[in-house]
Amino acid sequence: MSSYDLIVIGTGPGGYVCAIRAAQLGMKVAVVEKRATHGGTCLNVGCIPSKALLHASELYEEAGHGFEGMGIKVQPELDLAGMLAFKDEGVDGNVKGVEFLLKKNKVDTYHGTGTIAGAGKVTVTPEEGEAQTLETRSIVIATGSEVSSLPGIEIDEKKVVSSTGALSLPEVPKRLILIGGGVIGLELGSVWRRLGAEVTVVEYLDRILPLEDEEVSKQFQKILQKQGMKFKLSSKVTGVAEEGDGLKATVEPAKGGDAETLEADVVLVCVGRRPFTDNLGLDEVGVERDDKGRVKTDGHFKTNIDGIYAIGDVIAGPMLAHKAEDEGMAVAEILAGQAGHVNYDAIPSVVYTYPEVASVGKTEQELKKDGVDYKVGKFPFMANGRAKVNRTTDGFVKILADAKTDRVLGVHMIGADVGNMIAEVVLGMEFGAAAEDIARTCHAHPTLPEAVKEAALAVDGRAIHM
Repeated sequence: MSSYDLIVIGTGPGGYVCAIRAAQLGMKVAVVEKRATHGGTCLNVGCIPSKALLHASELYEEAGHGFEGMGIKVQPELDLAGMLAFKDEGVDGNVKGVEFLLKKNKVDTYHGTGTIAGAGKVTVTPEEGEAQTLETRSIVIATGSEVSSLPGIEIDEKKVVSSTGALSLPEVPKRLILIGGGVIGLELGSVWRRLGAEVTVVEYLDRILPLEDEEVSKQFQKILQKQGMKFKLSSKVTGVAEEGDGLKATVEPAKGGDAETLEADVVLVCVGRRPFTDNLGLDEVGVERDDKGRVKTDGHFKTNIDGIYAIGDVIAGPMLAHKAEDEGMAVAEILAGQAGHVNYDAIPSVVYTYPEVASVGKTEQELKKDGVDYKVGKFPFMANGRAKVNRTTDGFVKILADAKTDRVLGVHMIGADVGNMIAEVVLGMEFGAAAEDIARTCHAHPTLPEAVKEAALAVDGRAIHM
């Protein structure tokens, strides 16, 4: 029986990072992965392929609608099969990269379903061949999450698809109904809208991106509507039926009322994700879970069972790859006797549409609810010189700072490339920055991040270019 210091179940962003960090710290490490490739949902059917399609479709739309205004005349022609091949090539390169990194760090890999067989034991059951049991001092559960479904709506990944099926549609649908106005749905919906689909978003709540700052979500919806997306808020899809070559979706008001029927060629179900914690042997060994199926931990990633830890989407907190990565590094360092830690007040979130939405920290609604006295500094990209010449003037930067201490409590952005720009303020918040610190930091001109400096100046009512 093979013996290890640590076995990580799952090689998504949290799992493989945890394994590599533990190996760097001198542990003998193994990973168990049910897929043929590493990287989990993120690299295989999530973050990476969706970003490839977002990038390609954005360039396609820009070539068809934006180039002429800059003196470039072209007539783009969509080769969908080629675009999907471009996406697959990116996925292949990334998953092979993870495989290389695990080998480089001398992490042993086992492919198959991992089950906790007891204290310090993990059984690996491959698709073919006999199961084997491995011994270990510690186990980290990093099995991620899976797509949530809706009662009565069967996902066949052909006409009624999840985010997985939406990455590989063989042709552009004329009409796409998107159930759910969250991050994943809006990203994938924007891909197919750019490629020619008529997209209608049906959202149960009264606004899209319900976890974002309210002002941001409302402004973002207006931008998407201007791009051609249609929205039915406070509504729910109660059924989807095939009719001829198409589909008919029954839509009702969320609070009850008369139903209407919407026609579609494809229905994309994006109503969230749920932790993947079934069939891991958790109940058999007594690992506690909460009412959402998430593994309970003690704040330092340890479960109620000695030697068993959990990170990423299977525990509480935002289901974000970078959150899982930080937790993976932290738990590896804790197991090595170090002070691993994750600052959950400084976890950025990004919507990779165009324009992008990025945020970190508290929203105005949360600060009001908590009774925090705060100041607001806002600066529109319309007033930013680089945004003007780039014709990327949609959106703004909004900084929330403590009214007494000036410490930055939250930052919210809509705009081109704000997914990269958010890093500046995340770093600032990690070091307890005040809005004044950002305002007095020299920013290169002309750049989009100058809007961050101007928003910081605006906290004190002294923005220069507005």
